[in-house]
Amino acid sequence: MSDLRDLIVRWQRGWGVARGLPVAKDVGGALRVRCMQPGRDIEYVALDAGEDLASLATLAELVIGEDAVTWLTVPTIDPARAASALAAAGLIVLKHSELLMTADLRGHPQNMPVAPYRLLTQVDARGGDSVVTATVRHESGEVGARGTMGLAGTDGVADRIETMPAHRRKGLASAVMSALARSAIEEGVEEGILIASEDGQRLYRTLGWQPVADVLIATTPGNAYPS
Repeated sequence: MSDLRDLIVRWQRGWGVARGLPVAKDVGGALRVRCMQPGRDIEYVALDAGEDLASLATLAELVIGEDAVTWLTVPTIDPARAASALAAAGLIVLKHSELLMTADLRGHPQNMPVAPYRLLTQVDARGGDSVVTATVRHESGEVGARGTMGLAGTDGVADRIETMPAHRRKGLASAVMSALARSAIEEGVEEGILIASEDGQRLYRTLGWQPVADVLIATTPGNAYPS
């Protein structure tokens, strides 16, 4: 198993834990998971696009054959060629600029919110794994920022890191990431993994996260919408 393939498998497992999703099914060259989200019922995660772009044609056939709205997530080290392969296979690329990133959580910066904000962290067992939730609240009770991390083995997969519009540019997302990393380390986790949106990449780089691969997201033309 290649390093990238292994990392994708680990990311998907922790991401599934974070979202409480059913265990993914290995369909050969991809993991298939029922996401049960509006506009994203089923998702295939390509495992071999880092080395075998020809495999995307087969995965596109699986996506096209689904009755429900289906995404194909493609981590790759050659995004331009991968996008061309997806288009040739009849899919539309929704997102071009996400990144698969990793970090050693043991060296993660530790930042705390300042008054009038306070941080709340909770760890919940989920089967044999755990989910950490970090929330920063304003003294008024409003949620300023929040995020989760699925803990699976020695991996922590950060997910849904968001800062509310009225509370941005106050370092709250950094405090959330710090809290997730701190709790994950206490639970025996060592490495952090995430897929970063274009908006989040600057924050993660500042905190020491490193890009490993680009991530493309594609679907059938009938399901496409502006990204």
